[in-house]
Amino acid sequence: MAYVVTGYWDAGYVTSDSQASLTAALQEIAPGAVIELFQLELNAAQHGIDQTYYFHAGLNEVLTDIIWNSQAYQPLPIEAEGFEYNGNGQLPRPKLRASNLLGSITAILATLPEGLEGAKVTRIRTLKRFLDEENFAPTDVFLLEDGFYLLYEDGTSIYLEPTNATADPYAEWPREIYFVDRKSAETRDVVEFELASAFDLAGVRAPKRQCVTRCQWVYRSAECSYAGTNYYNENDEVVLNASQDVCGKRVDSCKLRFGQNAELPFGGYPGIGTYFA
Repeated sequence: MAYVVTGYWDAGYVTSDSQASLTAALQEIAPGAVIELFQLELNAAQHGIDQTYYFHAGLNEVLTDIIWNSQAYQPLPIEAEGFEYNGNGQLPRPKLRASNLLGSITAILATLPEGLEGAKVTRIRTLKRFLDEENFAPTDVFLLEDGFYLLYEDGTSIYLEPTNATADPYAEWPREIYFVDRKSAETRDVVEFELASAFDLAGVRAPKRQCVTRCQWVYRSAECSYAGTNYYNENDEVVLNASQDVCGKRVDSCKLRFGQNAELPFGGYPGIGTYFA
């Protein structure tokens, strides 16, 4: 089961002047509350549906939706922990615990053919001061049905837009991307999931293709691309028919078929498209 997807690192890290704003804010005596947001992405190949959930754990007693980069993140009764790195070289394996009151989480899992395993979890952290202006109600006003109003003694009112002069949708810590590795616990009260990085999942190896001295391509395949009528055996000796044609999986074998100065498709080391003079 493949967890690593194309473009894994895309948008994983933010590089802009906004990071300078975040760094400057952290140097202040009172930088403000840290806001922690999560994205949970399901994919059709494993879960039967392409869908993304946006939520936050309600830290700092924020129990309403949080608007970040024009996206609403809903509060959920969850605990998220274990994201800290340590110096022993072991990658974090965070845990998400969600309330299972009334069996709601169990009911959702029952609709997923492969469970929640393999779902992509993105952790986003920023400061409250950088949230979208929709999160900030004007002070000393009343929330009526369609917005915030300042009420006067004579009964008249004036509509006030939420504002935040320091709103910045790009001021965030580097995003942390994990995948649901397994469901570690499920009771009537709580469901717990263990997360892992893309390099810490069972059966995943980095780099995906090892550098070795023998070619890894399938002979006469789309990767190898050799379609000549000169035939050689595994010892690079000339043979007369295709039934005896076997590649020796060496650089010399590749040179013999494609030419001494050709751009070789050799699939071992140093790799594709390397010239051997």
